[in-house]
Amino acid sequence: MNKLNSSPFSQTYFHGTKADLKIGDLITIGINSNYGQRKNAKYIYLSATLDAAIWGAELAFGEGKERIYLVEPTGSIEDDPNLTDKKFPGNPTKSYRSKHPFKVVGEITIWQGHSSEQLKKMKDGIARAKELGIEAIED
Repeated sequence: MNKLNSSPFSQTYFHGTKADLKIGDLITIGINSNYGQRKNAKYIYLSATLDAAIWGAELAFGEGKERIYLVEPTGSIEDDPNLTDKKFPGNPTKSYRSKHPFKVVGEITIWQGHSSEQLKKMKDGIARAKELGIEAIED
């Protein structure tokens, strides 16, 4: 192989959203967040697990189609403190964030969403957190 970082075993990352993107598009910071108070996002998020990306797609604001994209980070990524420090120590969800764009390199078009009961439970938990004033970490 002639590319320095080329490997058939490269890490795959996913991004769940309702945005309609195309291969080659860049997902960037500075747009309204899909979560919380919908402030301009200081970070963008990705996961190395399909399940976490499915949650991202299912919980995103808007009426668009839920989508899961394969993405490549263009810069450094770090553990997502909203999950790794608060809910899941050790980062078993393999959730990360970055200030650098993610390049869309593909789309997962066949995937199984969570049950309506699981989705309701998650949305109820998010609503309770909002009532308590708990917001996403945007350091």
